[in-house]
Amino acid sequence: MGLKAILSKVFAAWVNTDLNRIRKNAVSLQQKTFEQLIQQAKNTSFGKDHNFSQIKNYRDFKKHVPIRDYEELSPYIKRVANGEADVLWPGKPTYLTKTSGTTSGVKYIPISKESMPEHIKAARNALLSYIHETGKADFLNGKMIFLQGSPVLAEKAGIPTGRLSGIVAHHVPAYLQKNRLPSYEINCIEDWEEKVDAIVQETAKEDMRLISGIPPWCQMYFDRISAISGGKKIKDIFPNFKLFVYGGVNFEPYRARMLDSIGFNIDTIETYPASEGFIAFQDSQKEKGLLLLVNSGIFYEFIPTDEYFNKSPTRISLEDVELDKNYALILNTNAGLWGYSLGDTIKFISKNPYKIVVTGRIKHYISAFGEHVIGEEVEQALMGVANQEGVDIIEFTVAPQVNPTQGQLPYHEWFIEFGTIPKDMKAFAAKVDKALQAKNIYYFDLIDGNILQPLIIQSLKKDTFINYMRSQGKLGGQNKVPRLANDRKIADELKDYIAPPNPPR
Repeated sequence: MGLKAILSKVFAAWVNTDLNRIRKNAVSLQQKTFEQLIQQAKNTSFGKDHNFSQIKNYRDFKKHVPIRDYEELSPYIKRVANGEADVLWPGKPTYLTKTSGTTSGVKYIPISKESMPEHIKAARNALLSYIHETGKADFLNGKMIFLQGSPVLAEKAGIPTGRLSGIVAHHVPAYLQKNRLPSYEINCIEDWEEKVDAIVQETAKEDMRLISGIPPWCQMYFDRISAISGGKKIKDIFPNFKLFVYGGVNFEPYRARMLDSIGFNIDTIETYPASEGFIAFQDSQKEKGLLLLVNSGIFYEFIPTDEYFNKSPTRISLEDVELDKNYALILNTNAGLWGYSLGDTIKFISKNPYKIVVTGRIKHYISAFGEHVIGEEVEQALMGVANQEGVDIIEFTVAPQVNPTQGQLPYHEWFIEFGTIPKDMKAFAAKVDKALQAKNIYYFDLIDGNILQPLIIQSLKKDTFINYMRSQGKLGGQNKVPRLANDRKIADELKDYIAPPNPPR
């Protein structure tokens, strides 16, 4: 065992002691975070506009600070992005992260000198938690790939600006720099496909032990490095590959295909980073869920998802959450986001410690007929049947069809790129539909009452979603295909990718 691995175990034990303290004091630490955030920001423009000097408790805060999404907070963010100081947080941000918004075009999210270290610490602690629990640290002695955005930063009003993963690349600890791939030059390549090909060439002969990235783009890397290696499994190309770290999307729809590409059941660590803050990470290989980071400069609020679009929804702090209930996640951060609706939905699966699972996006749902089907339900219905049937799912998205062919009832239209086609597509679709009915009583009632007909699956051509994302200029990086939409913008684009029907057997 190398020196790094030995030292990491000592450090991991120390970090775990601190995490145990945090686990046991989550509510009090959230209260402390709340008080510190209000005190630090009371003299900012936002703090003065929202009477921070009069806020003594969470009840006061809710009176003075409304829930806002990015578009509603953007008047303040535009002032920050134009170089004005003391707007949302003291001073100017250290960075602006640049993301693609669904309704507002490019979004700029501030990162402060206080919030940047929390991103790095959380990523570090995710690995150290794994080391402490499993005793496995040999991956530190080999090479590691972090599939991420370009570290080349632009400037906006004198503030360095770029993708979050590219910004984080500038803060990788020195003790990992020699192990880290791709090289800086290759990481700077903007075109995603050119970048992946360059990474394949650079890493094919290396001793890769840890690979990190969003699952669909890691799968692209696996496919291409396998192709130049004569179709070998990843375990035969990288025999010391031990750990896969991912975030950004639910891994389950990709798991079967990815593990088949790798060739064995590798250990995985799920993380929950966002430009707005690092929210949670998987701290155990034995227990489900992600540990909510309650001492990292974020005060969390939660709105029950079934109330989110109400005029005055219930708004609670950590101490009042319930298990197995879907909440919209609201952030107040040490980078100056206040009452900020992240857009994600989560539910708690444990309160000792507080652990969550990500269930979807608040605006990614289907409720064209009042059914309010969410991402978690769709993914579980599809993957449950696919796993039973031995069917490989590469990617999918679902949309309502409210104006079907004359004489037809409306329905949910599923656009699926299969790795292996079901032997009987109609039977497969029927099983998925039954599974979804079992998960969503409103959907069941609509089917049972002949308001909707059962779902219809459109099988898509090979590489549909890669080609679609390329056509949208969103191939690679942190970009993800929305799994659900309440409109047909994506569905109409995918009509041209529908595969011809299989010939009768």
